[in-house]
Amino acid sequence: MARRYRLGIMGGTFDPIHHGHLVAASEVAARFGLDEVVFVPTGVPWQKAGRRVSKSEDRYLMTVVATASNPQFTVSRVDIDRPGNTYTIDTIKDIRAERGGNLELFFITGADALRSILTWRGGDELFGQAHFVGVTRPGVEMARRDISHLPSDKVTLLEVPALAISSTECRERVASGLPLWYLVPDGVVQYVAKRGLYTGANESEILVADPVPDEPAEAVRPTGEGSR
Repeated sequence: MARRYRLGIMGGTFDPIHHGHLVAASEVAARFGLDEVVFVPTGVPWQKAGRRVSKSEDRYLMTVVATASNPQFTVSRVDIDRPGNTYTIDTIKDIRAERGGNLELFFITGADALRSILTWRGGDELFGQAHFVGVTRPGVEMARRDISHLPSDKVTLLEVPALAISSTECRERVASGLPLWYLVPDGVVQYVAKRGLYTGANESEILVADPVPDEPAEAVRPTGEGSR
């Protein structure tokens, strides 16, 4: 039987993408012997409704710029091209449909999000679709007992030091006139400056999300930047 292609999925708002995201993806790829990690910028991160979020094309292009130098990293538009709110179950199913073939999927998310994963939209299907890797930053209390209600063979916890960087901090630094150098890839520093992101020259839009159904809805999914 042919070996299954091992594909990591790294989802996030990526507003902006930073070195914490990239290190997390690289660490997971190394630990699990992944063939590739696909970064998937969120289309409509409904948990952030009413807050300022950069346009999806800006977030997508920053992600392309940030990952371009690593041949193991790719970027998918499945979430930003799909209308309506973004949910992990849709992301995973669309990636499977897009790639086809003999896939083994690894979904990379914030470790604390795993506590409430069963309340996510389609939560009863998720563990049949992918192995979940919960990444966390140093100093964040997270133990196996916190996810003891989840199938142990489908969940792994992984500490990633670089996750001390946050997208919120990056945005605040730009707004305050402080440098982004070495927190994000050089190309992202240049893209943010060229587009005037996070400043009065190009203020992010107020996010408007679709109404969330009454059925159990997906919880906030941190991916190193606070939430997806």
